[in-house]
Amino acid sequence: MNSAVLQTNLPFSVRRGKVRDVYDLGEMLLIVSTDRISAFDVVMPNPIPGKGKVLTALSLFWFEKFGKQIEHHLIASEVKDFPAKLQAYKAELDGRSMLVKKAKVVPLECICRGYLAGSSWKEYGKSQTVCGIKLPAGLRQCEKLPQPLFTPSTKEEQGHDINISYEEAVKRIGLPTASALKEKSLLLYTSAADYAAGRGVIIADTKFEFGVTPDGKIILIDEVLTPDSSRFWPADLYQVGKDQPSFDKQFVRNWLEAQPWGKVAPAPMLPKEVVEGTQQRYMEAYTRLTGKSLSL
Repeated sequence: MNSAVLQTNLPFSVRRGKVRDVYDLGEMLLIVSTDRISAFDVVMPNPIPGKGKVLTALSLFWFEKFGKQIEHHLIASEVKDFPAKLQAYKAELDGRSMLVKKAKVVPLECICRGYLAGSSWKEYGKSQTVCGIKLPAGLRQCEKLPQPLFTPSTKEEQGHDINISYEEAVKRIGLPTASALKEKSLLLYTSAADYAAGRGVIIADTKFEFGVTPDGKIILIDEVLTPDSSRFWPADLYQVGKDQPSFDKQFVRNWLEAQPWGKVAPAPMLPKEVVEGTQQRYMEAYTRLTGKSLSL
């Protein structure tokens, strides 16, 4: 395996997110998925080697799978198809980068929930609601919901995103856009969940991001249905009423929750067994969902 990539340093204007380095190439953007990992909105000091390649490969799989259902931002993913000025950086970019269309990001995280887990389980226990949506009494931890829910949240530059109601989303971005995001998100989630079920994976929840192109089209952007943005559970081990084993970064969160750490930077160094365990889970998610192996 090649060494981990914590940060890329190409000679172009760059904006660094928690995981991705996004370069402005003028008419297009170059998104590079590093091996950084974040939890509780804090970037960990050490990376998960190869993680960025898994995120990129899995996003490409879903873009191809659902490309006819919804327009997305992908232009190219092979370095040989990138502009000439990027060819010198093939070693850094290979397998972890995407050339994409520019779009104005809609300032909402479009979260779809099919199961009662994580923050939704905590809220349900207090008020029998999920993001303000009233649910039937008597549901258990990690139980499948009567129907998938669209539960948007804000996109905060600093600190935690904030769950908001659909009605609040309408106030912020207007009914036509909010309605389109809800419809597109639930279509993608249900289609992906149905497909994954046939591969032995439960997609408990996920989040999508959308952008608006200069000509006014709403397109799918960023990463799609990865272990960073979703809860993936092995269907053969699924049991209602308790936490589930998973193929995602819940493994990191669980370790962090057991540490004397206040969930503010700097985060503690991840031990070798957590790094390797996370790497194995991400690879397992990719292999189960695509039926392919991936060379890191």
